[in-house]
Amino acid sequence: MSKTTSRTRPPEEPPQDILDKPLREALSERYLSYALSTIMHRALPDVRDGMKPVHRRLLYAMMMLKLDPKLPPKKSARVVGDVIGKFHPHGDTAVYEAMVRMAQDFSQRYPLVEGQGNFGNIDGDNPAAMRYTEARLTEVAQLLLEGIEEDAVDFRPTYDGSESEPVVLPAAFPNLLANGTNGIAVGMATSIPPHNVAELCDALRHLIHTPNAGFDKLASLVPGPDFPTGGVLVESREAIVEAYKTGKGSFRLRARWEKEELKNGMWQIVVTEIPFQVQKSRLIEKMAELLQARKLPLLDDVQDESADDVRVVLTPKSRNVEPAVLMESLFRQCDLESRIPLNMNILDKDSVPRVMNLRDVLRAYLDHRQDVLIRRSTYQLNQIEARLEVLSGYLIAFLNLDKVIKIIRTEDEPKPVLMKAFDLTDNQAEAILNMRLRSLRKLEEMQIKGEQKELAEKQAGLKKLLKSEELRWQHIDAEIAELKKKFGKNTALGARRTEIGDAPPEMLVPVEAVIERENITVVLSAKGWIRAMRGHLAEDAIQRGGIKYKEGDEEGYVLNAETTDKILLFASNGRFYTLGGDKLPPGRGFGEPVRLMIDLPNEAEIIGAVLYKPEQKFVVASSDGRGFVVKTEDVLAQTKNGKQILNVDLPEKAVAFAPVVGDTVAVIGTNRKLLLFPLSELPEMGRGRGVILQKYAGGQLSDVKTLNIKQGLTWRSGDRDRTEGDIRGWKGERAQAGKLAPNGFNRNNRFT
Repeated sequence: MSKTTSRTRPPEEPPQDILDKPLREALSERYLSYALSTIMHRALPDVRDGMKPVHRRLLYAMMMLKLDPKLPPKKSARVVGDVIGKFHPHGDTAVYEAMVRMAQDFSQRYPLVEGQGNFGNIDGDNPAAMRYTEARLTEVAQLLLEGIEEDAVDFRPTYDGSESEPVVLPAAFPNLLANGTNGIAVGMATSIPPHNVAELCDALRHLIHTPNAGFDKLASLVPGPDFPTGGVLVESREAIVEAYKTGKGSFRLRARWEKEELKNGMWQIVVTEIPFQVQKSRLIEKMAELLQARKLPLLDDVQDESADDVRVVLTPKSRNVEPAVLMESLFRQCDLESRIPLNMNILDKDSVPRVMNLRDVLRAYLDHRQDVLIRRSTYQLNQIEARLEVLSGYLIAFLNLDKVIKIIRTEDEPKPVLMKAFDLTDNQAEAILNMRLRSLRKLEEMQIKGEQKELAEKQAGLKKLLKSEELRWQHIDAEIAELKKKFGKNTALGARRTEIGDAPPEMLVPVEAVIERENITVVLSAKGWIRAMRGHLAEDAIQRGGIKYKEGDEEGYVLNAETTDKILLFASNGRFYTLGGDKLPPGRGFGEPVRLMIDLPNEAEIIGAVLYKPEQKFVVASSDGRGFVVKTEDVLAQTKNGKQILNVDLPEKAVAFAPVVGDTVAVIGTNRKLLLFPLSELPEMGRGRGVILQKYAGGQLSDVKTLNIKQGLTWRSGDRDRTEGDIRGWKGERAQAGKLAPNGFNRNNRFT
């Protein structure tokens, strides 16, 4: 056999579906398609029914399975199987998780699925597998589906074209705001907390009569979210109105608690409701961790005594502790207080994502209800017209019964003969021919005319309704009033669960309430290693070498402090950094680099460390001889990045700072020139470059300190202090050059 070589084989033609496109263009098109798919089909709900496709498909599949509230439930696996087989081409786990959430009364304010079996709990335990649980629809879900068989909404083909599914549900229940939702798409997210339906009904009815209602009025009708787990809403009214006005904001939610008296004057706190979406087991675990870390010094113990209800018992360390102070310390450190975000970024009726305010959302729902009403009324009108046509044919047949029977018995094709003989329509003739013999006894003239009259009245009412927008709004208003009656605040499901409280006053919680007070010695080495040794070390112990350092390192700063203190660090980049005494590494070993705790640039170094004391002041100075006075309250930093106080431009840097303790400023430069001038000549600033302290011909500022002029100038020389009493020769005005330092002054040109 001869072999075909590569030289003789004809060249292969490229596949026809390969497109020549730049990679950037191809990627952008595909990523955009993915983003749109995520936004429209997975993450963002529809403003009309408040549902994402998976939830809508679940309810529709359960309706097709006839899982009505009054009928027996079916296995969850059957429901999930129908959903993924007919409508939702995704994994069964995701579909089951969505159904489980719709059945959890601690996740949904108004559950849409009634579950039987283990559907999880507020502790965060997982539900049983879908083969063990059963489910059916609730009355709320039925309201969402009401009218779907009367052409109330559009349908579209399913993913394989074998079935059809609703684009949106008729939604005779304001599900979006009532149950809330959350989701994360590509580049956008949504988060809507649940609300009380009775309050939403009031707002909807007010909006029907006052389309341009103000947000203050709407916020008075809908005063805030209503969470299934209760709690106390402590957001200010101004913030709530602003959130509803813009569609973005957050709500501060606290656990509900009460003081329970015990014997011998003792008491305990009982938490009966926890914030929404907080797992109780994780909450208690976090509180136990804080107790073990000794960060809850006012709390002695926490116990979970919950059964079907929530009962978390908090025992104080002393009966003298104020309950409000204890709870405030807990609110600040654990999830007994949480912030629930509001971001009403949703799909409008044209499937365009946008952020809506409260009025927009309510208006969109009302417009949807009017569209549904028009479509259902048109469908019912067509059905009535068809029935009236059939009834008129029945009446003709009743009046000419013998002749009709004769034609049917004798004619091979009775239908056209009947149509010609009695001037019948095709539908009328077909209805007469399909009529059973047993129905003949029911064909009484009075019954037919009675049904005709009843249908004619309905027909006239529907035509009148379709012609009048005012009547349609009256009809929708009546529907919403009936909905409020069904889910009013006097019903078990409709009663408000979340208390609307006032914004809590600014309570000054003692530091001891959140940090256990202990004596520590803060040690910061010359190379920037920091630690906190237990207890206070005596001065002589420090001098005798009671503190060990890494090889090549030495003492930098040693401060006797407490765990409740704040330590201020001043760096050569002009920034102040703040460290909590309770957050310092323990004294075992050599500690940790301070750069791990603060964002200190590599080129910067620590040039001072002191304890924070209220109402204290510092003099800060840079190498170019500039400086000013700053308050300690102005230098406190809230972040690791510190707080810029002294502005310096390279190659200058901050070189000195000193507490203000007297009435005179002493400045010395690298040229050994010393100058003393009144502290009153130095301005007090919060930030800046400052003013010139001392001029230099060929040097820089080396150090600065403050003193009482009557006590003379003191500096540290070796292991002892030296004092120069007669300092008149160095007194002058700010920005002068000064004179050479006195004999015996430190060769490093520093006061310490």
